[in-house]
Amino acid sequence: MKTVAVVAVAPVKAFDLAMPETLLGAVATDGEPGYRIVVCTAEPGVVRATLGGFDVVVTRGLDAIDEADTVIVPSTGSRGTADDATVAALRRAVEQGKRVTSICSGAFVLAQAGLLAGRTATTHWGLADELATMFPDVTVRSDALFIEDGPMTTAAGAAAGIDLCLHLIRRDYGAAIANAAARAAVVTPVRPGGQAQFVDAPLPPENGLSLAATRNWAMERLDTPLSLDKLAGHARTSVRTLTRRFHEETGLSPQKWLLHQRIQRARELLESTTLPMDQVARHSGIGSAESLRQHMIRHVGIPPTAYRASFTRAPHRTA
Repeated sequence: MKTVAVVAVAPVKAFDLAMPETLLGAVATDGEPGYRIVVCTAEPGVVRATLGGFDVVVTRGLDAIDEADTVIVPSTGSRGTADDATVAALRRAVEQGKRVTSICSGAFVLAQAGLLAGRTATTHWGLADELATMFPDVTVRSDALFIEDGPMTTAAGAAAGIDLCLHLIRRDYGAAIANAAARAAVVTPVRPGGQAQFVDAPLPPENGLSLAATRNWAMERLDTPLSLDKLAGHARTSVRTLTRRFHEETGLSPQKWLLHQRIQRARELLESTTLPMDQVARHSGIGSAESLRQHMIRHVGIPPTAYRASFTRAPHRTA
């Protein structure tokens, strides 16, 4: 079991504060919980929240960070004004080799501690300019869901914290367990950190116009050729309309979305099976072992053989 310390910096955003428990708490391995989540703060007791109407009660102090493998700083109304004790505790966590992350405006706390200096980070797109202005030694990107730079991982606003948590689960336990946690929480499976934070058009409401059914249909057929014509045929729309709506709903073109899903499927197979590379490529729809190698190097950074050696989780052979 891995321990995660969630650091409440007043005023806190309760939604983000509860997010790690919701996602990480859904993880189980061999029938046992995968994570122990501890919420802590500099001065235990009632912690002011950003929204009126209620506050939150945190009973653990910052000593919980010393027990943790991972530290998460969720959203806060603090903009470079976090208390000295929290800043010192975060610096000590990095010195001890712990993984330190933030959700939304939690990046301001990491930057205040000097932990993002010389690194690339993200936050909510509406706060990106402010973060860049306050901390010019940080390279701020407003076009990513989350960014991992060394031991530091920063996530964009609100729901991007879900993507961060799923990324942490995949890092710790593999893609299969991360996707199982996503299903348990009824959220979108693991998404690439470089995906756009937002789109210009609002996401389609539940009015029958969403391409979700077509995406689910495609996910069940990743190992088969899926042309734009086939996708458009299933969605009962034109290729042009399909492409436009796909980008509106996912921030990606249909081809890029398919490639990402296929790479994710290949990673899951590499982690959880002993299938030969040509079969991994075939089952994931990537084609040949050489094509798999090229895509893994380009999009993941290492070839599939090295990825399997690093991330294999209780392999079993799949027919």
